[in-house]
Amino acid sequence: MRRVAAVQMASGPNITANLLEAGKHIAGAADEGARLVVLPENFSLMPEYDQERVAAVEDDGSGPTQDFLAEQAARHRVWLVGGTVPLRSADPERPYAACLVYGPDGRRAARYDKIHLFDVQLDDTGEQYHESASTMPGRDVVTLDTDVGRLGLAICYDLRFPELFRALLDRGAQIIAVPAAFTAHTGRAHWEPLLRARAIENLVYVIAAAQGGYHVSGRETYGHSMIVDSWGGVLAQRERGAGTVCAQIDPERQHRVRRSFPSIDHRRLKGAVDVEVL
Repeated sequence: MRRVAAVQMASGPNITANLLEAGKHIAGAADEGARLVVLPENFSLMPEYDQERVAAVEDDGSGPTQDFLAEQAARHRVWLVGGTVPLRSADPERPYAACLVYGPDGRRAARYDKIHLFDVQLDDTGEQYHESASTMPGRDVVTLDTDVGRLGLAICYDLRFPELFRALLDRGAQIIAVPAAFTAHTGRAHWEPLLRARAIENLVYVIAAAQGGYHVSGRETYGHSMIVDSWGGVLAQRERGAGTVCAQIDPERQHRVRRSFPSIDHRRLKGAVDVEVL
């Protein structure tokens, strides 16, 4: 049995304040025995304006937020999934939304750049988002080995694209971390069903760390950070407010589920398939 945690925040535009709060929650999760801790998307900066994100861009491998993550992972001897950090791209106006993972030694173990960007208009609320105007999309699917299990990485809107999760499964993922900042409107409709579906389809654990609350920009995020087991059961959940959720991951139970219910092995459409159009 291995204990993991998801941190929920309602981050604002003050990076120093956000890092102080994140550090408090990481310490709390470690005190509860968590060996893997996942922070939410935009944990260090939920800007009021896109220009604030550009101003906070860091070079890959160097910067205050990256230094914070490395120091926290080493101090608490945990695997730390650092939500998202804006890292410089070839376009000065569009940084990558990079999910950085640090090991218990404080060294960076992986980087995943968010692939699917949130360009939507919500007619029911009038909200509009054009993430691709301020973010450069990534291209690479990322998994890594941890002492908790093989970990796959996805971010927020990625959750709506099951082919990414299949790609993570094909790279051996047993656990998938999903830092997120779902809107309140889309979260109420889709957050839990999507998380549980991705867990059920791939027989993986899902650790979903969310933003949850009201932000200076006027945006409301859904919260409901949760840990879902490989049978789709919600092991722990925090509906609102900052804090952590913790649960035990049981690799042996996951192995038994995959052996007794081998839906992964029954896939018939894996790879290229000829489709007849009638």
